[in-house]
Amino acid sequence: FVICQETPTMLLEKNPVVVPLTTMKQPRRRQCIDSGNRSFTCDQCGKSFTRSSSLKVHQLIHTGVKAFRCDQCGKSFTLSSNLKVHQLIHAGVKAFSCDQCGKSFNRLDHLKAHQVIHTGAKAFSCDQCGKSFTQKSDLKTHQLIHSGVKEFSCNQCGKSFTQKRYLKTHQVIHSGVKPFVCGQCGKAFAHSYSLKVHEVIHPGAKHFSCDHCGKSFARLGYLKAHRVIHTGVKAFNCDQCGKSFNQKRDLKQHELIHSGVKAFVCDQCGKSFTFIGHLKRHQLIHSGVKSFICNQCGKSFTQSCNLKRHQLIHTGVKPFNCA
Repeated sequence: FVICQETPTMLLEKNPVVVPLTTMKQPRRRQCIDSGNRSFTCDQCGKSFTRSSSLKVHQLIHTGVKAFRCDQCGKSFTLSSNLKVHQLIHAGVKAFSCDQCGKSFNRLDHLKAHQVIHTGAKAFSCDQCGKSFTQKSDLKTHQLIHSGVKEFSCNQCGKSFTQKRYLKTHQVIHSGVKPFVCGQCGKAFAHSYSLKVHEVIHPGAKHFSCDHCGKSFARLGYLKAHRVIHTGVKAFNCDQCGKSFNQKRDLKQHELIHSGVKAFVCDQCGKSFTFIGHLKRHQLIHSGVKSFICNQCGKSFTQSCNLKRHQLIHTGVKPFNCA
């Protein structure tokens, strides 16, 4: 075909027949829809749509019918489009990548939810404790803590959880399977996070440093407990003598003094001690090992405290005065 530029006609190249364009069937144009004019409303939930076809698709949600079934896992969906998106999981396709960190997702909505992390915005706040979250799903998960509802119970030990995924993680313990093995000591764990927590205890692995004094710790919990020292707050008080402590464990250890219990007994001389540390220090006497040596006179001691007391002789310091 050749379009005649002078008149609104179409010329056939082989046969010079003039065909008026008005007689040709014109392609059907899609009518422009004003996005603000939503005239198709769902009579069940009130949601409005610009097209009747969109309304019909939406109404399938209310029927509860899930006619589209995944042939790999059996999961069913209301819409075929949702099934297709789901099948990407089995295919391993992650077509949606974050342009900031490169992380990939198999769904666009998952990518969008992820990208909020990079903005730093935490628009979803808990109305009970004020804690904020980047995603609404995280807020809902958090709010279960305040509700106290733990509807997912372990059928073996009865322990309950707020979320099904926590229950599944817990149930691995009962299976006895420990697939996560430490490469340094061979200790096995049921969960990968337990292995990660364990791995930092090996010598040299101290990733958590105090920003006040620089002291490093193998675990975050140890660092948090240590930081209390710098605050000066001693919130744990002994109800017998009133002595205060930074940490609860120090209070418990102190309370053993008042109990009079000396559970740690020396197997060589029978002397008993309140704390195991005191027993170990005492046992050095029986070993005969004197590893603490004075660098001025060469005299050696079994305990560092005895060496320090001895070194006062060389300094000339006399801290103890006769009353």
